[in-house]
Amino acid sequence: MKMNNPEPTNTPGSPQDEPAAEPTGRNAGPGRLLVAVYAIFALAATARAGFQIATKFDHAPVAYLLSAFAAVVYIVATVGLAKSGPRAYAVSVVAVSIEMLGVLAVGIFGLVDPAALPDDTVWSGFGAGYGYVPLLLPMLGLWWLYRHRGSASARG
Repeated sequence: MKMNNPEPTNTPGSPQDEPAAEPTGRNAGPGRLLVAVYAIFALAATARAGFQIATKFDHAPVAYLLSAFAAVVYIVATVGLAKSGPRAYAVSVVAVSIEMLGVLAVGIFGLVDPAALPDDTVWSGFGAGYGYVPLLLPMLGLWWLYRHRGSASARG
């Protein structure tokens, strides 16, 4: 009679030793839509900043550098949101928090001293040029990250 061992052997280097690369609840389902929106904004902000810096940097250097900074923040947020694990979660929280502070700071600064930013940035007017999505996106992102805070420490 042949005996089957129901428990798999766990040898070093076996697939069972490797961490799961599958999406967690944070970056699956509706989280994928959030990642997609961040990716679109990363692409749009990068293209806008690149064009502005390359063609008319002398006109409004502060505004164009703010657009470039926003692009970097969106790229970092996109990567952090797309990946699983506690480090990616922490990167996401920091990037989305910086985005929220940036949108608020640039929006308020533009109201206080409109002449300081003679040309719009992604975050000018609290993201008015983008339908206020730059203001709403970090709110949604921080809420989503807060909802999934437990899953970030559960997966390593």
